Amino acid sequence: MNEDIIAGRNVVMEALRSGRPINKILVAKGERHGLVREIVGLAREQGLVVQEVDVAKLDAVAMGVRHQGVVAMVAPVAYVDVDEILAQAAAKGEAPFLVLLDELEDPHNVGAILRTADATGVHGVLLPKRRSCPLSATVAKTSAGAVEYVPVARIGNIVQTLEKLKKAGLWVVGADMAGDKAYYEADLTGPLVVVVGSEGRGMGRLTREACDFLVRIPMRGRLSSLNASVACSLILYEVLKQREMKGT
Repeated sequence: MNEDIIAGRNVVMEALRSGRPINKILVAKGERHGLVREIVGLAREQGLVVQEVDVAKLDAVAMGVRHQGVVAMVAPVAYVDVDEILAQAAAKGEAPFLVLLDELEDPHNVGAILRTADATGVHGVLLPKRRSCPLSATVAKTSAGAVEYVPVARIGNIVQTLEKLKKAGLWVVGADMAGDKAYYEADLTGPLVVVVGSEGRGMGRLTREACDFLVRIPMRGRLSSLNASVACSLILYEVLKQREMKGT
């Protein structure tokens, strides 16, 4: 398993009530009675992903624990709000520096990006609730402890989140091979959100259109793209270099 789990109706309900960070709830197909219905309702009120699966899937996930038709996938650390990340940057007197991972599903890449984010002074990482890798035990291990220091927020609609950040004064730069400038030619010194997509698909179309500008990473070999965590690392260190040269 890549994520920690809790199983059983009462245990999952108490986890929801206590505000424990939960990535996803799995419910047996057709199970909508009593406490299970309450769990699904409360989970949806909290904006959590609820997925119906076969009992065999629950059995495999629970690994012998009596699940009573309900399993919750829990995060190793608590998520924060985007506003908290911005407030922390303001408290430090620094221009906000955020990373948004669009449809990045590999936990090893997410963990590696968190490690680089910590090293380059990123104030927070944004993970969409759907079609993106959540915080998990694998992410935490790959991050080499960075998950304890880099705030992570789970967001709903990506475009709406980016529009909100723009109104807060941030510029949105997307990593894309169609970028007009190489990443080291762009001005990356101001309040910034760096958006990185998956290796195979890149950023989604709507996400790309929501960016203020796109930057590319020059490729001189036969391959057309880099590993997502490597590509992200190059851009994050360029942001750090430009900020240090400018004295910000």
